Amino acid sequence: MHSRREWAWGYLLIAPMALGLAVFYLWPIAQTVYLSFTESGVFGGQTWVGTANFATLLGDEEMLGALRNTLLYAVLVLAGVPLSIVVAALLNVPGLRGLSVYRTLYFLPVVTMPAAVGLTWRYLFNGDFGAINHLLGAIGVDGPYWVGDPDFALYAIAIVGVWSTIGYNAVLFLAGLQGIPRPYYEAASIDGAGRVRQFFRITLPLLTPTTFFVLVITMINALQVFDLVFLMIDLKSPALSGSRTIVYLFFEKGFVQNQRGLAAAIAVVLLGLILVLTAIQFRLQKKWVHYE
Repeated sequence: MHSRREWAWGYLLIAPMALGLAVFYLWPIAQTVYLSFTESGVFGGQTWVGTANFATLLGDEEMLGALRNTLLYAVLVLAGVPLSIVVAALLNVPGLRGLSVYRTLYFLPVVTMPAAVGLTWRYLFNGDFGAINHLLGAIGVDGPYWVGDPDFALYAIAIVGVWSTIGYNAVLFLAGLQGIPRPYYEAASIDGAGRVRQFFRITLPLLTPTTFFVLVITMINALQVFDLVFLMIDLKSPALSGSRTIVYLFFEKGFVQNQRGLAAAIAVVLLGLILVLTAIQFRLQKKWVHYE
């Protein structure tokens, strides 16, 4: 049994972290939940309106469209996770020279400022003089107006989202691959299993804990996408309706239209959506995640 002195020292050591968590995370969440049940006045102050904001969101076409766009974007970005596994597997070749250089190059998009990423890709996707359409034109293909066309804008943003996450995810997968004991592969080679069979029978099953972590983190980040939409799509562009996400709608309602109560309700809906989808993933992971 621990003495009271030991318990006191334990609470004292975790106090700074607990205080920061309460001030910078729990309190803002509580404030947001409270504001979601209010309506802000033009000159400040709040009026209690109950669930009126949530009822408004249920019948709001913009909210439904933003929800659809957000979920589609999340699915598209999650589809890029297998590509990260392939990159990590290629970097995990024994004796590969310049491994640290490759890891740095793949990780650069993660540490690059979002503004620089968004503006650079906006130029590349430009329908008139962008580099991507220039390359497509060289092979006789007429490229679309990527970020100006409602049918292509969200897919263009998803491409950037996948590109931005490959490096981070590949580093995680590489760490997972290097944690798999080599004797497993040696025993499989003795039994006559080739590289492809080893990949599907050994690598993928033992990589599932890392895969689960990557899927959860990638999904949470994808559901909160805002900067790419804000930087790559013009405010008056017809493509905005096809690429507006939940966080972008939160920005519009809260900071442009000054409907802070409605914006808080959008934030609460997003929080609930993240919690539900994360809980589903944790529930399903028992059926496909294999631990040693």
